[in-house]
Amino acid sequence: MMHDLLQQATNNAMAMGPTVLLQGMQLRRPIDVVRAPTLSVDDRRAILAAWASDFYAVDSKPALRQLPGTAPVSIDEVQAALEELDRRYGF
Repeated sequence: MMHDLLQQATNNAMAMGPTVLLQGMQLRRPIDVVRAPTLSVDDRRAILAAWASDFYAVDSKPALRQLPGTAPVSIDEVQAALEELDRRYGF
């Protein structure tokens, strides 16, 4: 019983992913994450890294990624946002 509850919580957290951080924010494109003034650099990196992950790949279109509540974007756009974040913060 407890194992099932923990597994369900884990599955729910994976499905929501960074959308918890996105709630109430108008972040529709990866560059919006880079520009968001209320997010820490670590939160921005976590959102973009999750967005880039295969978990959010669009079925039958592996070059596209989609966080819940956003439109599909290319993996290239997500990677460009990560590079911009690195450039801005000297990583």
